[in-house]
Amino acid sequence: MKKQTGFTLIELVIVVVILGFLAVTAIPKFLDLTEQAKQANIEGMAGGFATGVSLARAQWESEGRPKNASNQHSVNYDGTTVYLTVEVLNSVRPGYILGTTAASTIANVNCIEVWNAIFQQPPSTSTTDLDVDSSVDYFVSKDTNNLCHYYLKASLARDTNDSTKYDDPANSTAVGNSFTYDPSNSEVIVYINDQI
Repeated sequence: MKKQTGFTLIELVIVVVILGFLAVTAIPKFLDLTEQAKQANIEGMAGGFATGVSLARAQWESEGRPKNASNQHSVNYDGTTVYLTVEVLNSVRPGYILGTTAASTIANVNCIEVWNAIFQQPPSTSTTDLDVDSSVDYFVSKDTNNLCHYYLKASLARDTNDSTKYDDPANSTAVGNSFTYDPSNSEVIVYINDQI
C-alpha cells in the first residue's frame, strides 16, 4: 500500500494565513501606486504643456514677433497657426498662446485649442463630459480670471447624486489633480489633491 503524500490540513491553513498577511500588506501599496501614477500624470502633462507654451513663444520671438493682417500676434507652430497675447499695460505680456482662433480673451474652446495645439498627440478633453465611463481623459474649463483649468478626470470625486459621473470641479484648485494656465504671463501651476 502506498503512503499518501501532500499537504496536511494544518499546513494548508498556515499557507492560507501567510497569503492573507501578504495580501493585507500588499493591497495598500498597490493603491498608493495608483495615486502616485495620477500625480505623475498631471505633473508630466503640466510640464509638457509649459514647455509647449515656451516653445511657441520662442518661435514667435525668433521670427521677429510677427503679426497678422489684423495686427494680432500669431505664429505657425508645428503646422498650426496659433494666436498669441498682445501686450496690455501692466496686465498681459505679449506672445503667449491663446488658441487657434483669433481672440483677445480666452474662452473654454480656446483652452481646448491651446491643449490641442501644444501637444502632438493630446489626450482627449471636454468642457462638458464628466461621465465615468467615457474616453475623455481631461476636463477643461475657464474661470472668470481667464485661467484655463485642466483636470485629470480620474482624480475627481464621484458625484454623490449620480455615480456614473464625476463632480463638476467648478474651477476649484482644491479638488482633483489639475493644473492651470494663465495666458497673460504663461504661468502653469500644478495642484495635487488626492480625492480617491
